[in-house]
Amino acid sequence: MIIFVFSTVLRPINRSRITTVTEFVLLGFPGSWEIQLVLFSLLLIIYILTLLGNGAIISAVIWDQRIHTPMYILLGNFSFLEIWYVSSTVPNMLANFLSKTKAISFSGCFLQFYFFFSLGTTECLFLAVMAYDRYLAICCPLHYPMIMTGRHCATLVSLCWLAGFLGYPVLIFLISQLPYCGSNIIDHFLCDIDPLMALSCVPAPIAELIFYTQSSLVLFLSIMYIFTSYILVLRAVFQVPSAAGRSKAFSTCGSHLMVVSLFYGTVMVMYVSPTFGIPTSMQKIVTLVYSVMTPFLNPLIYSLRNKDMKCALKTVLCSMRRSQSS
Repeated sequence: MIIFVFSTVLRPINRSRITTVTEFVLLGFPGSWEIQLVLFSLLLIIYILTLLGNGAIISAVIWDQRIHTPMYILLGNFSFLEIWYVSSTVPNMLANFLSKTKAISFSGCFLQFYFFFSLGTTECLFLAVMAYDRYLAICCPLHYPMIMTGRHCATLVSLCWLAGFLGYPVLIFLISQLPYCGSNIIDHFLCDIDPLMALSCVPAPIAELIFYTQSSLVLFLSIMYIFTSYILVLRAVFQVPSAAGRSKAFSTCGSHLMVVSLFYGTVMVMYVSPTFGIPTSMQKIVTLVYSVMTPFLNPLIYSLRNKDMKCALKTVLCSMRRSQSS
Protein backbone atom coordinates (compact mmCIF):
# COMPACT_ATOMS: atom_id res chain seq x y z
CA MET A 1 0.00 0.00 0.00
CA ILE A 2 2.74 2.45 1.00
CA ILE A 3 4.89 1.52 -1.99
CA PHE A 4 1.95 1.93 -4.38
CA VAL A 5 1.06 5.36 -3.01
CA PHE A 6 4.63 6.57 -3.20
CA SER A 7 5.23 5.14 -6.66
CA THR A 8 2.48 7.35 -8.03
CA VAL A 9 4.17 10.37 -6.48
CA LEU A 10 7.73 9.44 -7.35
CA ARG A 11 7.19 8.41 -10.98
CA PRO A 12 7.43 11.94 -12.41
CA ILE A 13 10.29 12.71 -10.04
CA ASN A 14 12.38 9.81 -11.35
CA ARG A 15 12.04 11.12 -14.91
CA SER A 16 13.51 14.50 -14.14
CA ARG A 17 16.04 13.47 -11.47
CA ILE A 18 16.09 16.99 -10.06
CA THR A 19 17.50 16.05 -6.64
CA THR A 20 20.65 18.16 -6.27
CA VAL A 21 21.11 18.46 -2.50
CA THR A 22 24.08 16.32 -1.40
CA GLU A 23 24.25 17.47 2.23
CA PHE A 24 22.22 19.27 4.86
CA VAL A 25 23.25 21.92 7.35
CA LEU A 26 22.06 21.35 10.93
CA LEU A 27 21.93 24.75 12.62
CA GLY A 28 21.56 23.20 16.08
CA PHE A 29 21.85 25.75 18.87
CA PRO A 30 23.33 28.88 17.29
CA GLY A 31 25.51 31.25 19.27
CA SER A 32 29.03 32.62 19.64
CA TRP A 33 32.10 30.37 19.68
CA GLU A 34 32.27 30.64 23.48
CA ILE A 35 28.65 29.49 23.81
CA GLN A 36 29.34 26.61 21.43
CA LEU A 37 32.26 25.48 23.60
CA VAL A 38 30.15 25.67 26.76
CA LEU A 39 27.36 23.65 25.15
CA PHE A 40 29.90 21.17 23.81
CA SER A 41 31.44 20.65 27.25
CA LEU A 42 28.05 20.32 28.96
CA LEU A 43 26.72 17.85 26.40
CA LEU A 44 29.95 15.83 26.45
CA ILE A 45 29.71 15.44 30.23
CA ILE A 46 26.05 14.38 29.99
CA TYR A 47 26.90 11.90 27.22
CA ILE A 48 29.78 10.33 29.16
CA LEU A 49 27.65 10.05 32.30
CA THR A 50 24.83 8.50 30.25
CA LEU A 51 27.18 5.87 28.86
CA LEU A 52 28.66 5.16 32.29
CA GLY A 53 25.28 5.02 34.06
CA ASN A 54 23.59 2.73 31.57
CA GLY A 55 26.76 0.70 31.18
CA ALA A 56 26.85 0.20 34.97
CA ILE A 57 23.29 -1.16 34.92
CA ILE A 58 24.16 -3.56 32.08
CA SER A 59 27.25 -4.74 33.98
CA ALA A 60 25.26 -5.23 37.18
CA VAL A 61 22.63 -7.31 35.38
CA ILE A 62 25.28 -9.46 33.69
CA TRP A 63 27.55 -10.03 36.70
CA ASP A 64 25.16 -10.26 39.64
CA GLN A 65 23.41 -13.64 39.62
CA ARG A 66 20.83 -12.45 42.17
CA ILE A 67 19.13 -10.17 39.66
CA HIS A 68 19.01 -12.60 36.74
CA THR A 69 15.24 -12.18 36.66
CA PRO A 70 12.99 -11.01 33.78
CA MET A 71 12.53 -7.57 35.35
CA TYR A 72 16.26 -6.84 35.43
CA ILE A 73 16.98 -8.57 32.12
CA LEU A 74 14.48 -6.18 30.55
CA LEU A 75 16.11 -3.28 32.41
CA GLY A 76 19.55 -4.31 31.14
CA ASN A 77 18.27 -4.45 27.56
CA PHE A 78 16.55 -1.10 28.07
CA SER A 79 19.84 0.45 29.22
CA PHE A 80 21.58 -1.05 26.18
CA LEU A 81 18.87 0.54 24.02
CA GLU A 82 19.36 3.92 25.73
CA ILE A 83 23.07 3.88 24.92
CA TRP A 84 22.32 3.43 21.22
CA TYR A 85 19.43 5.90 21.33
CA VAL A 86 21.52 8.74 22.73
CA SER A 87 24.41 7.79 20.43
CA SER A 88 22.20 8.24 17.36
CA THR A 89 22.22 12.02 17.88
CA VAL A 90 24.77 13.23 20.45
CA PRO A 91 28.08 12.42 18.64
CA ASN A 92 26.92 14.40 15.61
CA MET A 93 25.75 17.23 17.88
CA LEU A 94 29.18 17.33 19.55
CA ALA A 95 30.90 17.44 16.15
CA ASN A 96 28.59 20.25 15.01
CA PHE A 97 29.41 22.40 18.05
CA LEU A 98 33.06 22.43 16.91
CA SER A 99 32.31 22.59 13.18
CA LYS A 100 32.11 25.72 11.09
CA THR A 101 30.01 24.18 8.33
CA LYS A 102 27.71 22.03 10.59
CA ALA A 103 27.09 19.82 7.55
CA ILE A 104 25.80 16.26 7.45
CA SER A 105 25.75 14.19 4.28
CA PHE A 106 22.46 13.34 2.57
CA SER A 107 22.79 9.63 3.35
CA GLY A 108 24.04 10.36 6.87
CA CYS A 109 21.00 12.52 7.55
CA PHE A 110 18.54 9.82 6.53
CA LEU A 111 20.49 7.14 8.39
CA GLN A 112 20.23 9.26 11.52
CA PHE A 113 16.53 9.77 10.80
CA TYR A 114 16.02 6.00 10.50
CA PHE A 115 17.98 5.00 13.62
CA PHE A 116 16.51 7.79 15.74
CA PHE A 117 12.90 6.79 15.02
CA SER A 118 13.57 3.05 15.03
CA LEU A 119 15.26 3.22 18.43
CA GLY A 120 12.51 5.53 19.71
CA THR A 121 9.86 3.03 18.58
CA THR A 122 11.81 0.22 20.23
CA GLU A 123 11.88 2.24 23.46
CA CYS A 124 8.07 2.57 23.39
CA LEU A 125 7.74 -1.18 22.95
CA PHE A 126 10.22 -1.90 25.74
CA LEU A 127 8.35 0.35 28.15
CA ALA A 128 5.13 -1.53 27.31
CA VAL A 129 6.81 -4.91 27.85
CA MET A 130 8.24 -3.72 31.18
CA ALA A 131 4.72 -2.68 32.24
CA TYR A 132 3.50 -6.15 31.20
CA ASP A 133 6.19 -7.73 33.38
CA ARG A 134 5.19 -5.65 36.42
CA TYR A 135 1.54 -6.47 35.82
CA LEU A 136 2.25 -10.20 35.83
CA ALA A 137 4.54 -10.00 38.86
CA ILE A 138 2.06 -8.07 41.01
CA CYS A 139 -1.36 -9.15 39.73
CA CYS A 140 -0.53 -12.79 38.92
CA PRO A 141 2.34 -13.67 41.30
CA LEU A 142 1.57 -17.42 41.37
CA HIS A 143 1.54 -17.74 37.58
CA TYR A 144 4.42 -15.28 37.00
CA PRO A 145 7.28 -17.85 37.05
CA MET A 146 5.43 -20.09 34.59
CA ILE A 147 4.50 -17.26 32.20
CA MET A 148 7.57 -15.02 32.29
CA THR A 149 10.16 -17.70 31.62
CA GLY A 150 13.62 -16.93 30.26
CA ARG A 151 12.53 -18.04 26.81
CA HIS A 152 9.39 -15.90 26.90
CA CYS A 153 11.41 -12.90 28.08
CA ALA A 154 13.96 -13.39 25.27
CA THR A 155 11.11 -13.63 22.75
CA LEU A 156 9.59 -10.35 23.94
CA VAL A 157 12.97 -8.62 23.82
CA SER A 158 13.59 -9.89 20.26
CA LEU A 159 10.14 -8.78 19.11
CA CYS A 160 10.73 -5.27 20.49
CA TRP A 161 13.97 -4.91 18.52
CA LEU A 162 12.54 -6.43 15.33
CA ALA A 163 9.31 -4.41 15.37
CA GLY A 164 11.21 -1.21 16.13
CA PHE A 165 13.65 -1.60 13.25
CA LEU A 166 11.27 -3.03 10.67
CA GLY A 167 8.62 -0.33 11.03
CA TYR A 168 10.32 2.55 9.22
CA PRO A 169 12.91 1.49 6.59
CA VAL A 170 10.60 1.44 3.56
CA LEU A 171 8.86 4.69 4.51
CA ILE A 172 12.08 6.58 5.25
CA PHE A 173 13.74 5.26 2.09
CA LEU A 174 10.83 6.51 -0.01
CA ILE A 175 10.92 9.91 1.73
CA SER A 176 14.63 10.10 0.85
CA GLN A 177 13.68 9.70 -2.83
CA LEU A 178 11.72 12.96 -2.78
CA PRO A 179 13.49 15.84 -4.60
CA TYR A 180 15.50 18.22 -2.38
CA CYS A 181 16.61 20.90 -4.78
CA GLY A 182 16.32 24.15 -2.81
CA SER A 183 17.63 25.14 0.59
CA ASN A 184 19.52 22.53 2.58
CA ILE A 185 19.41 24.30 5.96
CA ILE A 186 17.66 22.44 8.81
CA ASP A 187 16.92 24.57 11.86
CA HIS A 188 17.35 21.65 14.25
CA PHE A 189 20.14 19.56 15.79
CA LEU A 190 18.97 16.32 14.11
CA CYS A 191 17.28 15.15 10.94
CA ASP A 192 13.57 15.09 11.77
CA ILE A 193 10.44 14.58 9.70
CA ASP A 194 9.10 18.16 9.78
CA PRO A 195 12.23 20.03 8.59
CA LEU A 196 12.98 17.37 5.95
CA MET A 197 9.48 17.54 4.51
CA ALA A 198 9.67 21.34 4.54
CA LEU A 199 12.81 21.22 2.37
CA SER A 200 11.31 18.90 -0.23
CA CYS A 201 10.55 20.56 -3.57
CA VAL A 202 7.39 18.49 -3.93
CA PRO A 203 4.73 18.43 -1.19
CA ALA A 204 4.10 14.92 0.09
CA PRO A 205 1.07 15.07 2.38
CA ILE A 206 0.48 11.31 2.03
CA ALA A 207 4.00 10.61 3.31
CA GLU A 208 3.46 12.84 6.33
CA LEU A 209 0.05 11.31 6.98
CA ILE A 210 1.41 7.76 6.91
CA PHE A 211 4.40 8.69 9.06
CA TYR A 212 2.38 10.52 11.73
CA THR A 213 -0.34 7.88 11.71
CA GLN A 214 2.21 5.15 12.31
CA SER A 215 4.01 7.14 15.02
CA SER A 216 0.75 8.08 16.74
CA LEU A 217 -0.46 4.47 16.72
CA VAL A 218 2.77 3.27 18.33
CA LEU A 219 2.61 6.00 20.97
CA PHE A 220 -1.09 5.74 21.78
CA LEU A 221 -1.32 1.93 21.78
CA SER A 222 1.78 1.51 23.93
CA ILE A 223 0.87 4.23 26.41
CA MET A 224 -2.72 3.02 26.71
CA TYR A 225 -1.44 -0.47 27.41
CA ILE A 226 1.01 0.88 30.01
CA PHE A 227 -1.61 2.92 31.85
CA THR A 228 -4.16 0.09 31.72
CA SER A 229 -1.56 -2.24 33.19
CA TYR A 230 -0.75 0.17 35.99
CA ILE A 231 -4.39 0.79 36.84
CA LEU A 232 -4.68 -2.95 37.43
CA VAL A 233 -1.36 -2.96 39.29
CA LEU A 234 -2.41 -0.12 41.60
CA ARG A 235 -5.69 -1.88 42.33
CA ALA A 236 -3.77 -5.02 43.27
CA VAL A 237 -1.21 -3.08 45.35
CA PHE A 238 -3.88 -1.44 47.49
CA GLN A 239 -5.18 -4.91 48.31
CA VAL A 240 -1.80 -6.03 49.69
CA PRO A 241 -2.15 -6.27 53.48
CA SER A 242 1.55 -5.69 54.22
CA ALA A 243 2.82 -2.11 54.28
CA ALA A 244 6.30 -3.34 53.32
CA GLY A 245 4.86 -5.19 50.33
CA ARG A 246 3.01 -2.09 49.15
CA SER A 247 6.14 0.02 49.59
CA LYS A 248 8.26 -2.38 47.51
CA ALA A 249 5.62 -2.53 44.76
CA PHE A 250 5.32 1.27 44.66
CA SER A 251 9.11 1.58 44.52
CA THR A 252 9.58 -0.68 41.49
CA CYS A 253 6.50 0.63 39.66
CA GLY A 254 7.20 4.26 40.57
CA SER A 255 10.58 4.17 38.81
CA HIS A 256 9.00 2.87 35.63
CA LEU A 257 6.17 5.39 35.74
CA MET A 258 8.64 8.27 36.14
CA VAL A 259 10.51 7.16 33.01
CA VAL A 260 7.24 6.65 31.09
CA SER A 261 5.96 10.11 32.05
CA LEU A 262 9.22 11.85 31.12
CA PHE A 263 9.58 10.08 27.78
CA TYR A 264 5.98 10.02 26.57
CA GLY A 265 5.16 13.50 27.85
CA THR A 266 7.82 15.13 25.68
CA VAL A 267 7.47 12.81 22.66
CA MET A 268 3.73 13.40 22.40
CA VAL A 269 4.29 17.17 22.38
CA MET A 270 6.42 16.75 19.25
CA TYR A 271 4.71 14.01 17.26
CA VAL A 272 1.06 13.98 18.34
CA SER A 273 0.09 17.56 19.17
CA PRO A 274 0.36 20.21 16.41
CA THR A 275 3.81 21.83 16.37
CA PHE A 276 2.99 24.76 14.08
CA GLY A 277 2.47 27.17 16.97
CA ILE A 278 5.51 25.98 18.95
CA PRO A 279 8.66 28.09 18.47
CA THR A 280 11.59 26.28 16.87
CA SER A 281 13.77 26.84 19.94
CA MET A 282 11.14 25.19 22.15
CA GLN A 283 10.88 22.23 19.75
CA LYS A 284 14.65 21.77 20.05
CA ILE A 285 14.48 21.82 23.85
CA VAL A 286 11.60 19.32 23.95
CA THR A 287 13.47 17.01 21.56
CA LEU A 288 16.60 17.40 23.69
CA VAL A 289 14.68 16.27 26.79
CA TYR A 290 13.45 12.94 25.42
CA SER A 291 16.47 12.18 23.22
CA VAL A 292 19.28 13.15 25.63
CA MET A 293 18.00 13.87 29.13
CA THR A 294 15.77 10.79 29.42
CA PRO A 295 18.63 8.31 28.75
CA PHE A 296 20.77 10.36 31.16
CA LEU A 297 18.20 10.27 33.98
CA ASN A 298 17.08 6.64 33.55
CA PRO A 299 20.04 5.09 35.45
CA LEU A 300 19.54 7.56 38.30
CA ILE A 301 15.82 6.87 38.51
CA TYR A 302 16.19 3.09 38.45
CA SER A 303 19.25 2.83 40.71
CA LEU A 304 18.25 5.37 43.38
CA ARG A 305 14.75 3.95 43.82
CA ASN A 306 15.62 0.24 43.64
CA LYS A 307 17.39 -1.51 46.53
CA ASP A 308 18.26 -4.62 44.51
CA MET A 309 19.89 -2.55 41.78
CA LYS A 310 21.84 -0.49 44.33
CA CYS A 311 23.14 -3.70 45.94
CA ALA A 312 24.07 -5.11 42.52
CA LEU A 313 25.93 -1.91 41.58
CA LYS A 314 27.82 -2.01 44.88
CA THR A 315 28.78 -5.63 44.20
CA VAL A 316 30.09 -4.72 40.75
CA LEU A 317 32.10 -1.78 42.11
CA CYS A 318 33.57 -3.91 44.91
CA SER A 319 34.58 -6.66 42.47
CA MET A 320 36.22 -4.07 40.20
CA ARG A 321 38.21 -2.65 43.12
CA ARG A 322 39.35 -6.12 44.18
CA SER A 323 40.49 -6.95 40.65
CA GLN A 324 42.42 -3.66 40.42
CA SER A 325 44.05 -4.12 43.83
CA SER A 326 45.09 -7.69 43.03
